[in-house]
Amino acid sequence: MRKALRWLLTLVVLIGTVSTAGAATAAEPEADGTSAAIDIKDQLLAVPGMSLVEEKPYTGYRFFVLNYTQPVDHRHPSKGTFQQRITVLHKDAGRPTVFYTGGYNVSTTPSRREPTQIVDGNQVSMEYRFFTPSRPDPADWTKLDIWQAASDQHRIFKALKKIYSKNWISTGGSKGGMTATYYERFYPRDMDGVVAYVAPNDVVNNEDSAYDRFFEKVGTKECRDRLNAVQREALVRREPLEKKYAQYAAAEGFTFTTVGSLDRAYEAVVLDYVWGFWQYNLLANCGDDELVPPDAKTATDDQIWNSIDTVSGFSFYTDQGLAPYTPYYYQAATQLGAPTIHFPHIEKKYVRYGYQPPRNFVPRDIATKFQPYAMRDVDNWVRNNARHMLYVYGQNDPWGAERFRVDKGAKDAYVFTAPGMNHGANVAGLVADQKAFATARILAWAGVPATAVSEAKPLAKFDKKLDVRDVEREPTLRP
Repeated sequence: MRKALRWLLTLVVLIGTVSTAGAATAAEPEADGTSAAIDIKDQLLAVPGMSLVEEKPYTGYRFFVLNYTQPVDHRHPSKGTFQQRITVLHKDAGRPTVFYTGGYNVSTTPSRREPTQIVDGNQVSMEYRFFTPSRPDPADWTKLDIWQAASDQHRIFKALKKIYSKNWISTGGSKGGMTATYYERFYPRDMDGVVAYVAPNDVVNNEDSAYDRFFEKVGTKECRDRLNAVQREALVRREPLEKKYAQYAAAEGFTFTTVGSLDRAYEAVVLDYVWGFWQYNLLANCGDDELVPPDAKTATDDQIWNSIDTVSGFSFYTDQGLAPYTPYYYQAATQLGAPTIHFPHIEKKYVRYGYQPPRNFVPRDIATKFQPYAMRDVDNWVRNNARHMLYVYGQNDPWGAERFRVDKGAKDAYVFTAPGMNHGANVAGLVADQKAFATARILAWAGVPATAVSEAKPLAKFDKKLDVRDVEREPTLRP
């Protein structure tokens, strides 16, 4: 493998393309024949349907929060529009551009994704449709699907490509990595490359044995036993801990209409515990006695409660916790699918509901119907048609148990695993040869000079405010 990667890295140097940096502004002729630069904000606001929410200063960049008018239905654009929120981290119109989405809400604080640092480029970030405030009113939920969302990206790209004319790379982590994949499947000619991080791929929704196998082997037996014991003990002590939950919910004003009852919510939180630990923690965290009590049977109720709450969060399966993520659970119930795992370390008498389907987390007045062909189509396309695509997974991340793969039909497409890493896996966490190779491919796809490709290092200096963040805290049973 190491020899193959060195050979491929040499090939990268030979095929790296050359580009020159352009000005950050466009030139427009004046009456006297001279040229005047057009400010980037004016260029952005000249795009039909684009409006400014605010501009925030950041050294070395211009950062804009914008609204862009999108059709509710791209197949029938005349049938209504909505305002979709996007952000632009502007570096230089002559630099490559990274198109990012996390698949959920967009952050309005300046930040830079790993590919953006690698190529030292601009970054356009999109809020996924139906996540507020980017939700049509009234909301026709049948217009929330992967093709409509990919078409949102396509329209944004077409509008901004006139300003940012150099190469584009799409990226995203978790559901954002899925989103980048779906965009490439439906609009394969838009992007010059795709970098998808920790992207789940649930091809057959009712066959999830890969997750059970993952939890049988992840980490060490000592850690697995310790986590399993805490999870089981939380169900053994269901009665006293549910009383504590009821007091907590009453104090915070939490309700349980969507999931159905406090009892259902309690079990859902507890059953997320082991998954949530591996999604957000490293193996070393298993030895933290405050996080994971070393002897569950002798631990106090408060110790069990605090461990489950820290990892899973007792507020999440309340109506108030679920509401912001209704679009995700709707998609999981209609196209994306969701994992179902088993708990052999817990006696059946303690498990009343098991892993509940995403339908249970969507308000009942929103209809759902699952489309089993959607993920099969994407998986088949990636395996046989992927071009300039890179997938990065974490060794200890449960979501990587069902992942994207590339077959012989794919070209210049790769799947790498970062050893010991969780849901925050990235290129920087790969073994040395793979890290250099992946970095070089991203640079080559971005169209930077061949000398930069051969060095295989990020072109922008590390910025502790733009580039450093913990694994994004998300409810456990969603990517």
